[in-house]
Amino acid sequence: MTAAISIPAPPAVPLARRMSRMKASAVREILKVAERPDVLSFAGGLPAPELFPVEAIAQAHAEVFAEEGRAALQYSTTEGYGPLREWISSHLGERGLRVAVDQVLITNGSQQGIDLVAKVMLDPGDVVVVENPSYLAALQTFSGYEASYAVVGSDDDGMRVDELEGLLHGRKPKLIYLIPNFQNPKGTTLSLERRHAILRFAQRHRILILEDNPYGELRFRGEHLPSLASLDDEGVVVNLGTFSKTLAPGLRIGWAVGPRELIRALTVVKQSADLHTATVAQRATARLLSRFDYNAHLDTLRAVYGERCLAMLASLEKHMPPGTRWTQPDGGMFLWAELPRGMSADTLFPLALEKRVAFVPGAPFFATRPRGEFMRLNYSNRPPELIEEGMRRLGAVIASQQ
Repeated sequence: MTAAISIPAPPAVPLARRMSRMKASAVREILKVAERPDVLSFAGGLPAPELFPVEAIAQAHAEVFAEEGRAALQYSTTEGYGPLREWISSHLGERGLRVAVDQVLITNGSQQGIDLVAKVMLDPGDVVVVENPSYLAALQTFSGYEASYAVVGSDDDGMRVDELEGLLHGRKPKLIYLIPNFQNPKGTTLSLERRHAILRFAQRHRILILEDNPYGELRFRGEHLPSLASLDDEGVVVNLGTFSKTLAPGLRIGWAVGPRELIRALTVVKQSADLHTATVAQRATARLLSRFDYNAHLDTLRAVYGERCLAMLASLEKHMPPGTRWTQPDGGMFLWAELPRGMSADTLFPLALEKRVAFVPGAPFFATRPRGEFMRLNYSNRPPELIEEGMRRLGAVIASQQ
């Protein structure tokens, strides 16, 4: 059995030039064939559905319709529902990031935040600094705005800051994009020393940092590190967050915070994108958070994801053949594995699917010069016993190709 990915027929009318740079998400295409019930899939970036607070979310929605239904079904402001913005401002303050309510913009997940920042900041040909590898959907977004890439290497401490100064010999970058906490796809964390160094570099050269932080609440070992936005005193950081990884992705509620003039610009472009994020979901989320023990819920997520990460690390150690290496996450949902020398994840994928196990090949996460010897594994969506079985199957497939 092979993983056939359909290629759409050419359109009958000419598309915009930018579409030649936009490729379908390899992850989304893989999920079409990997999410069969009989496949142990570690491909998606999926939180554990059994931990969604379904009853609390349902009750919050029921109360919204019962008590404020007409207002909840009406158009609303682009900036977002006031009480929800107030809660986010207060919550971020507890985490060391002090922002006023008018510095908070509600978005449709943090993914829309990436898109809005790109729309505001990037002209065709502008340079975006990204890690190699980097978050696939961010690369899709920047390509859609016809950006160029300046690629910086990464290691277990995140983006290699020693490579940043060399980027100034060409066209000056307009934007630095990074996921400092439990990076997607690697699961690594940007060290405190490097956070300070990247911030100093951006401030010195007046380059905006887009700090994407969807996984920051999911640290299950080690000490919390301050966000770059909380360290910034010159207004060069926009910080993105989301409830997708903590409450439920189906709510589609995220936020962007940053300097007022930039948040105002993001608000203007959001007006033309979708007018505002869904009012019902915003009001229900605000009502939920007003009485829901969010911190206790986070503690549960951290405990479960920590257990699952340790189960995957132990299973990799037990079942992977010599020459296979992997990262050691302190939080988040992913780890990054390197296959033995000469092996390709793209070649391995259909063989793994035949054994009813799936992963994401790593090549699409590289902005330039894709490398085929890596794969991303998601541990948050499976219990330990299925992680063990999945890694056993995957290890056998890898060993059979040596």
